[in-house]
Amino acid sequence: MGKVTGFLELDREVESYRDVGTRIQDFDEIFSGTHNLDQLQEQGSRCMDCGVPFCQSSNGCPIDNLIPEWNDLVYNNEWQEALERLEKTNNFPEFTGRVCPAPCEGSCVLGLNNPAVTIKNIELAIVDKGFEEGWIKVRDVESRSGKKVVIVGSGPAGLAAADELNQMGHSVTVYERSDRIGGLLMYGIPNMKLGKDIVDRRVELLRQEGIKFSTNIDIGRDISTAELQSKFDAVIFATGSTNARDLPAENRSASGIYPAMDFLTSNTKSLLNDGVADDSEFSAQGKDVIVIGGGDTGTDCIGTALRQGAKSITNFELMSQPPSDRSEGNPWPEWPTIFRVDYGHEESHKVFGKDPREYQLLTKSFIKDSNDKVSGIKTVNVEFVNGKLNEIKDTEKTWDAQLVLLSMGFVSPEHYLSDDAKIEIDERGNYKAEHGEFSTSKSGIFSAGDCRRGQSLVVWAINEGRGVAKSVDNFLAD
Repeated sequence: MGKVTGFLELDREVESYRDVGTRIQDFDEIFSGTHNLDQLQEQGSRCMDCGVPFCQSSNGCPIDNLIPEWNDLVYNNEWQEALERLEKTNNFPEFTGRVCPAPCEGSCVLGLNNPAVTIKNIELAIVDKGFEEGWIKVRDVESRSGKKVVIVGSGPAGLAAADELNQMGHSVTVYERSDRIGGLLMYGIPNMKLGKDIVDRRVELLRQEGIKFSTNIDIGRDISTAELQSKFDAVIFATGSTNARDLPAENRSASGIYPAMDFLTSNTKSLLNDGVADDSEFSAQGKDVIVIGGGDTGTDCIGTALRQGAKSITNFELMSQPPSDRSEGNPWPEWPTIFRVDYGHEESHKVFGKDPREYQLLTKSFIKDSNDKVSGIKTVNVEFVNGKLNEIKDTEKTWDAQLVLLSMGFVSPEHYLSDDAKIEIDERGNYKAEHGEFSTSKSGIFSAGDCRRGQSLVVWAINEGRGVAKSVDNFLAD
């Protein structure tokens, strides 16, 4: 490494977001838009030349990013070479640098007794500089194999597979049932975290490199899988995990209770189509909003509802508040399950004077008014004793709510496609295929991403997309 004592001399400095009071007035990205390259070079020097870089292990980076290498290159001001190393393993660092929770930092060896290296900041700066300098451009495909591959779904797994297979020389077509390409990247992640111009920029590059994209086509309904197989040499399902977990409490049928993804999608479509926040039934304007469930999606709901003009925002969590430091049962290099303040929590605190999260709450029933609209929620506090969930006596409470967003994850992909294709599903309802092979129970049909693995991270989707591309390439070579 260029500076072997960097981690001893320098503290961790994270690139800040835009000022809270400013950014909550719009739906632009929370990032400042500029990078302090001198600061990032110093941060790169904190990478400590450890014997085993756990940041790129299975606990750290699912796509095995060459993190120590590009940290050192950034420290030495070799930004273009750093980009070349980054692109060897990551098809879309401009996405992961914005939305990945950075498990690599959780596994950083320096993180054993000091704050980890700012890996995510450095990654984003490398790719942003690559676009600014014109280093990232359309790549020529030297020769074509004559083989045709179709991919169903244009999220990060589908796009990664398309990119890899296209560069291998195969002709690739991607079908998307929505009106825009990007899947989760387009509609599942709000503009504040991932600007849609960033997604469109990458899609346009892929299009210019020869990949064909078709929107508003729902495979399994508009076109059968059998028809696809008659026209293409291989088929990849990369549809994501879109069957949201529901909350079947009393009065669930009341209007105003929606899956989080429906809420986020509606607002993003409104911004893209009309340039304004959503004012439909999904709008949080003037409403008491309750988000049930945490995680990134829960935070995104908080940030979106806040920008729409919510009257109040409360976030229910079933579990207790995480500790500020790792517990004994959560050792390094596992992902640290600790208390974090994400952008939406910080923004809500700024507006309403407190963190929006309420812990150890179980929803007992929804309350509806005479028009069958949700007007509140009844809850009880709970605790886990020996792994069993117990209600705490005399803790019942009623909360006002005219908009309830269910952010409790996803249970499986929708099954009309697997039914049409007549492929097997596993015990969790995912399209059955082994990681590393990715082939389903029907020859010539492959599966990758959340529809195979279950709900996971964008970086895992890229891992799966790259992996299925290798399997399909081997299949086409036989």
